[in-house]
Amino acid sequence: MNKIKVGIVNYLNTKPLLYGIEHSPVIHAIEPVPEYPAKIARMLLNDEIDMGLVPVAVIPRMKQYFINTNYCIGCTQPVASVCLFSDVPVEEITEVLMDYQSRTSVTLARILMRDYWKINPTLTNTQDDYRPRIKGTTAGVVIGDRALEQRKKSRYIYDLGEAWMAHTGLPFVFAAWVSNKPLPEDFIAAFDEANRKGLEHIDEVVAENPYDVYDLHEYYTKNISYELDDQKRAGLEKFLSLIREDELLKASIAQ
Repeated sequence: MNKIKVGIVNYLNTKPLLYGIEHSPVIHAIEPVPEYPAKIARMLLNDEIDMGLVPVAVIPRMKQYFINTNYCIGCTQPVASVCLFSDVPVEEITEVLMDYQSRTSVTLARILMRDYWKINPTLTNTQDDYRPRIKGTTAGVVIGDRALEQRKKSRYIYDLGEAWMAHTGLPFVFAAWVSNKPLPEDFIAAFDEANRKGLEHIDEVVAENPYDVYDLHEYYTKNISYELDDQKRAGLEKFLSLIREDELLKASIAQ
């Protein structure tokens, strides 16, 4: 039987889910494909993988999609690792460097700058480590582990998850397990169970990933919210509806 190709992200925020997968029999049914989020999204669009933990902004570009499992990378309070970083207050920002690793985060930033903060800076795409360029009135959207590091360097930190909730009253979903085709029900059930089991072993995950930049126990239990419940699904649909209605947002994701 052919293994199911699954795109995985090796950020710290995925470690609890990956722990469950790696310590479950379902690991024998998959071929893990590690990459950063935006690359996994492109691979899913190109049918190079069957399922991936992808930035949800890719969904409107898919011919068909299936959101699998009851788990995601989401937040119901400040997420800590998806932020707009700046040396100056948000209203003084003239340029924003956009993280190349996740289209969801940069699309969310576009929405918040336009509709919540009501600023119109120059938006600049990136392809490498742009963080040294975050200075003066040039800000940057940074995600993942690099964002946790950037928290110690930037004077102003605007948490995108917190801003979205203030703007909409809904939680946010950054990434979900999405496939481009229906997958066997027994596989999805086993994969879902593996995700659940991983979240029961937060202490072990923290112990396996020593990290002196940020308190990972707090990160896993407060900043990141992994259950894809009804409220998160409502927040996800709100975000996708904004993309579908806005040609500029769709164009930015397609870049």
